[in-house]
Amino acid sequence: MNAKWDADATLVLGERTVPLLDRARVYACGITPYDVTHLGHAATFVWVDVLARALWQLGVDAEICRNVTDVDDVLDEAAARAGTDADWYAAVGQFQFDTDMANLKVRTPRHEPRAHSYIPHVVRLARHLVRSGHAYVAEGSVYFRGGDIPAVAGIDRTTALELNAEFGGQPDDPAKHDPLDVAIWQACGPDRVGWDSPWGRGRPGWHAECVAMASSVFGVGVDVHAGGADLTYPHHACHAAIAEALTGVRPYARSWLHVGVVTVDGEKMAKSSGNLVLISDLLADHAAAVVRMMILDRPWHRSWDYTPALLDTAAERLEALYSAAGRRTADTAAAEDELRTALRTDLNVSRALDIAIDSGGDAARTMVSVFGLG
Repeated sequence: MNAKWDADATLVLGERTVPLLDRARVYACGITPYDVTHLGHAATFVWVDVLARALWQLGVDAEICRNVTDVDDVLDEAAARAGTDADWYAAVGQFQFDTDMANLKVRTPRHEPRAHSYIPHVVRLARHLVRSGHAYVAEGSVYFRGGDIPAVAGIDRTTALELNAEFGGQPDDPAKHDPLDVAIWQACGPDRVGWDSPWGRGRPGWHAECVAMASSVFGVGVDVHAGGADLTYPHHACHAAIAEALTGVRPYARSWLHVGVVTVDGEKMAKSSGNLVLISDLLADHAAAVVRMMILDRPWHRSWDYTPALLDTAAERLEALYSAAGRRTADTAAAEDELRTALRTDLNVSRALDIAIDSGGDAARTMVSVFGLG
């Protein structure tokens, strides 16, 4: 199924319709390299990989930028516990992540900016926001006025305060004018990794790092912003608000790929919960194609509960696709059109798999490639 210039290169994600020409700018929130890769992380990156492959079938080059947050309080704390340097700790974590992604057949993104290389960019960002009145300086830090962000994100203030505290936003910081204000530049002492700035020694805020990296790579906006659904607020909402304040261009993201959360017994997969399912462990006993099929054979936005039985179901589905790929078919034009429609309509992988298995032949073989199941 070769891409055609007369094919409809219109992508629908959620409630957003995105007409495209020959290029799609996709920013994917990457990892903080302080821990091993688990299924919850991997699900997002597999979906981004398939989005890029599907867009290629529509004649669109997906230019992926996946950042590395290697300046972060959690990373520093993990390195300190291990008795090693934060940069070294991050480098080891990045190597482990890259190995897991390669084994899972997730292709390397075209751009992979690392936060520690964008410190001057965050300083410039802070200066611009202060000059425009969107941010203010207090006690050596620079804060973005974030009180209106929850309403835009569709959540109430109480929930926003809880989420800010959960994600290290420090709503109790006494230097803030509003607890929901966002640190663009955070003052820090000599006991933390920091850099000199016009406001004193400090370090970039998490949301500001992503704005600096994404804006430096892509400019004023993106076609798709991808990440886990659990990051919708505060991270993605703050990223968009800061970027829009910087450029004056709205919306910052033409569409969002908020990938559903993976749970175990109903609880979000997280190190703090002790319920991690490691990619390295899954791949020790199952082919990468089976793990990918388990992740992909469902709506991308729907959260789901992991059980080992899902791997058996995925293996059966994969075998059906392989068997269909081995069949000969006389006419696949209609199936190819149906497949393109499924791919561009909310990235409907399950529908595309049904079509491919029913049609067989070239259609099935193409879906093996598009979904990275070979």
